[in-house]
Amino acid sequence: MRTVLVIDDNPGVGEALALALSLRDIRPLVALGPAEGLAILEREPVDVVIQDMNFSADTTSGEEGVALFRAIRARHVDVPVVLLTAWTRLESAVELVKAGAADYLAKPWDDAKLLATVENLLELAEAGAELRRARQERRARKKALAARFELGDLVVEADATLRTLELACQVARADVPVLITGPNGSGKERVAAIVHANSAVARGPFVAVNCGALPAELIEAELFGAESGAYTGANRARDGRFDAADGGTLFLDEIGNLPPGGQMKLLRVLDTGTFQRLGSNQTRRVKVRVLSATNADLKAMVRDGTFREDLYYRLNVIEVRLPPLAERGEDILPLAEHFLAGRAALAEPARDALRAHAWPGNVRELKNVIERAALLAGGQPITVDGLGLPEATPVAARSLDEPSRAAVEAALAAAHGVVSRAAQSLGLSRQALYRRMERYGLPPVS
Repeated sequence: MRTVLVIDDNPGVGEALALALSLRDIRPLVALGPAEGLAILEREPVDVVIQDMNFSADTTSGEEGVALFRAIRARHVDVPVVLLTAWTRLESAVELVKAGAADYLAKPWDDAKLLATVENLLELAEAGAELRRARQERRARKKALAARFELGDLVVEADATLRTLELACQVARADVPVLITGPNGSGKERVAAIVHANSAVARGPFVAVNCGALPAELIEAELFGAESGAYTGANRARDGRFDAADGGTLFLDEIGNLPPGGQMKLLRVLDTGTFQRLGSNQTRRVKVRVLSATNADLKAMVRDGTFREDLYYRLNVIEVRLPPLAERGEDILPLAEHFLAGRAALAEPARDALRAHAWPGNVRELKNVIERAALLAGGQPITVDGLGLPEATPVAARSLDEPSRAAVEAALAAAHGVVSRAAQSLGLSRQALYRRMERYGLPPVS
C-alpha cells in the first residue's frame, strides 16, 4: 500500500494530514519529531515524506528542519520530500529545492494542492521503483549470462541489447548459420565475435569479411581463393577466406552485396562444405561456421530477384537483431565512458546532450564523437561544444513520438510534475513518457 510519512511536532497537523491522506487510500504514518521520523524511515517502507521545517521555539530559522531534510536525503535518496512550513522565505525554498526537495508548501496549506502534489509524487515514485526493479533484473540477468558465457567487452545496459546478447549466447553452440541484422555502425561484428567465442569452434580462427568493401569482381576470389591467371593481376594461386576460416568461423558482413556467382558458391558451401577456387575444377572441403550480417532488407531483395531465396533461408536459420542506438538509450552513457577510458570526464550538460542526440550513425558515430572530443579536451571536462554535435539534432531531427530530454523536462515542468498532463502535451502515453524518462536518465522524482 502507498505510504506517506508526516513529520511534524504539532499533533493537530499530523492528525489532519493523516485523515486527508486516508481518504485518498494512502497509508499515513505520523512522527512528532525528527528523531522519531528517521527511526520510522529505518524500519518502514515509505513512499513520500511530508516534513515540517520548524521544530524549536525559534519559528523562523528552520535549522532543525534543514538538518532533518539533509539526513533524509543522505540516507533515503529515493524518497521524495515535501517541505511544509509557516516561514516562506523564497531564498530558502529555492535552496532546498535545488538540494533535492520535491516541493515546498506554506502553512496553512491548501488540501487540494497538497494532495495533488503527493499523488503525483507517488505516481513518479511507483514508476521509479519499477525502473529500479527493471535495472536490478537486467543486472542479475547479465551477471548470470557472464557466469556462463564469454561476453567480451560489449557494453550492455539497455534491455534491448541484453535480449540480443542472450539470444546470441543461446544459439552460439548450435552448428547453424546465424544472420545478424541491424543498421550500420550498431555493433554487428561484436555480436558475431561473441557467437564465435561461445561456439564449439571457439578455439579456431574468427575471420571477418566486409562484402560491401570489396569490388564485385574480386569478392569470389577473396572468399574462395583463386588460381594463378584466374583474373587480371592474379600472378599466383591464393587461398580464400574460407580456407583461412577452416576449423573456425567466417563472418560475412553486408552479405546483401554478394554478387549472384558468389551467392551460388556460398549456397554450395553451406549445403556441402565444398567449393572450388576461381579458375579451378578441384573441389576443396572445409569445416566453417558461417555467420552473416546485413543492414539491408534481404526479403525485399529476394522479391526483387537480387538475392537468392534459397540462400536467404539457408543463412537465416536464426536471426539475431541488434537495434539502433536510438532504441538502446541506456547504453549511450556507458558506451561513452567505455570509449573515454578515463581520459576525460563528461560535464553534466554534455551527458544530457549525448542522451538527447538521435545517433543516426549508431555506436560508430558515438565512438567517433567521443574520440574527437577526448582529443580536443586535453584532459579537461568535455563540454557540449566539445562534442561538436549538430545543434538541431536533439529537437528538430526527432518526431513527437521521440521527444528530446529537454522537451521531456520542459513538459514535466510545465505540467508541475503531473505525468499524465506532460505525456498528453507530448502526444505520448504515460507509459511511453516513463520509458523516455528512463532512456534519458531522468530521476523518477523531481
